Amino acid sequence: MSDYYLVIKNLQTMRDFSAAVGKALQERGATISCAESCTGGLLSSLLTDVEGSSAYMKGAVVAYSNEVKEKLLGVKHETLEQYGAVSEQTAREMARGAAKLMGTDIGVGITGIAGPGGGSEEKPVGRVYIAVAGSQGEQVRANDFPGSRYDVKLQTASTALRMLVDYYTL
Repeated sequence: MSDYYLVIKNLQTMRDFSAAVGKALQERGATISCAESCTGGLLSSLLTDVEGSSAYMKGAVVAYSNEVKEKLLGVKHETLEQYGAVSEQTAREMARGAAKLMGTDIGVGITGIAGPGGGSEEKPVGRVYIAVAGSQGEQVRANDFPGSRYDVKLQTASTALRMLVDYYTL
C-alpha cells in the first residue's frame, strides 16, 4: 500500500469523524472552539470541512507562541514557567481559554512537539497533549506519536476528533 493511499484513507476517516462530531454538536445545540499549537489549525480545518459547520464551529486560535497562549487564551505565566508549553496543564488552560474567548460550550486545546527538532528526553518529539473542556467535564490525553512532523499533526488531529466523539458518547 502506497503512502499516498494511506494519507487519503486517513483523511477520509478524519472527515468521517469530523461529520460525527458535527452531528453530535448539532443534536445538542452545542458550540465548539479550538486553540491549536503544533497542529497549526489542522483540527479546525477538519471541523470546518463539514457542510453546515458554521452552526457549531465558532472560531480558533493558532497559539504557536507562549505570548499568544497567555494574551489571547489566558494561559497563566506560572503554568508555562512551571510545566512548560507542552504539558497537560497548558493544554487544559488552552481549552478553557478558547471556550471562554469565543463563548462556546466546548474548547479544545492542543500543544506538543511535532519535530523533527525541539524534543528532549523528558518531552520527546511526538509528545502532544490534547484537552477537551466543556459542561461534561474535562479530559486531557498525553500522546507520543511516531513519524514525521506531518505524521504527528495528522495523528493529533485524528485523536482529537476521536476524543470529541467519545466526549458525547460516554
